[in-house]
Amino acid sequence: MTLELFREDGYLREGEATIVAVTEQGVELDRTIFYPLGGGQPGDTGYLTGQNGQQYRVADTRKDRDSGQHIHFLESVDGLNKGDRVSMTLDWDKRHVHMRVHTCLHLLCSLIDAPVTGGNISGNKGRLDFDLPEAPDKESLTEQLNQLIQAQHPVSMRWITDEELDAQPELVRTLSVQPPRGTGRVRLIHVDAVDLQPCGGTHVANTGEIGHVQVTKIENKGKGNRRIILELASD
Repeated sequence: MTLELFREDGYLREGEATIVAVTEQGVELDRTIFYPLGGGQPGDTGYLTGQNGQQYRVADTRKDRDSGQHIHFLESVDGLNKGDRVSMTLDWDKRHVHMRVHTCLHLLCSLIDAPVTGGNISGNKGRLDFDLPEAPDKESLTEQLNQLIQAQHPVSMRWITDEELDAQPELVRTLSVQPPRGTGRVRLIHVDAVDLQPCGGTHVANTGEIGHVQVTKIENKGKGNRRIILELASD
């Protein structure tokens, strides 16, 4: 399995890795700073620099569910070989936006007392679907979210075993996406005094880093399904 450096430190922007496989799609590395598509969060993009100094654009990152290897999709693999050392450079601005939105979705989840049935992040926007009979007030939600952001709650992570999670099923808020398993442990994201739940995504270290947000739309997606869409304010 690819060593997922971003799980321990979402702020890594650069790193070194070794190519373990070259395919028509791209390369697999022994370790990576690139988050793969999953849990509603897009796969990271960026660059790999080969031993010859040539740069290769990482157009997307995906994870093979069977092998646990991450595939870094490249426009070309010419000149890359198994065993080569490469330098990794993340599209940081894009990732940081995803981190801010993802953390804000945790805040939103803390304000809605209902199971989450779906979610997605796209650029500076994010949404969660809730098993909720009535739509909440959009303006009130916006105000509450910004209060939590401005309070600058620390955001941290810790690991628990699969058995510990099984003994606390109430920690899992999402019905459609289960937390990443397969290694015997699960990562918990803790927004101090606000939210605690398993999550494999990337997050900021403090809610103040999110910046001002706006709940832009609340949609009725069918019986008991309310979609809440939020957006980061322009920098």
